[in-house]
Amino acid sequence: MAETTPTGTRVAEVMAELAGLEDPKARKVNEKHGDDHGVNLSKLRALAKRLKTQHELACRLWETGDTAARLLAVLVCRPKAFERDELDVMVREARTPKVHDWLVNYVVKKNPHSEELRVAWSADPDPVVASAGWALTTERVAKKPEGLDLAGLLDVIEAEMKDAPDRLQWAMNHCLAQIGIEHAEHRSRAIGIGERLEVLKDYPTSPGCTSPFAPTWITEMVRRAR
Repeated sequence: MAETTPTGTRVAEVMAELAGLEDPKARKVNEKHGDDHGVNLSKLRALAKRLKTQHELACRLWETGDTAARLLAVLVCRPKAFERDELDVMVREARTPKVHDWLVNYVVKKNPHSEELRVAWSADPDPVVASAGWALTTERVAKKPEGLDLAGLLDVIEAEMKDAPDRLQWAMNHCLAQIGIEHAEHRSRAIGIGERLEVLKDYPTSPGCTSPFAPTWITEMVRRAR
């Protein structure tokens, strides 16, 4: 689709193409995970590869509110081009798990405002927004822990994770595991917190996959790293 084509026309064309990729079987599978779209993600990625980076188009696709269109928008946008307030609005609009996950991982983490948003979101009363803040914190635990109060994070997790809503609980649990995996001086405490709280202890895990139960997760990843 040529750049000379008006954005409104391109949006209509892309939406029509996404509609053509709709697969009832894919929708049924996605809906089990809380995602209201029926587009195979491999085909979605292939479309994004063909479109390449088109930030204005991405913004218009996001505005449609359509889940498949928003996933595509995340793939064709320019992550560093978003202002802080734009991303704040977007994360509050991203209510389906896949859109929320992709927005945080593919866009916010690459944006210069990510640290400011991490701090603000982590304390947000909306648990879905707070989960985005915790996801960004987990990234820092693994890649740039300097300046983080890891003991303080463990205090918060110990006090709040057990009763947190699902999405926030999952994000806090990931942070707990990451602290235990990456930081040996906090490992025994992280494992102990996981054992006491028993969050995700009985989560169904496919053969060959690692359980998200933090003590099991930590132990297995540390074993693999040896």
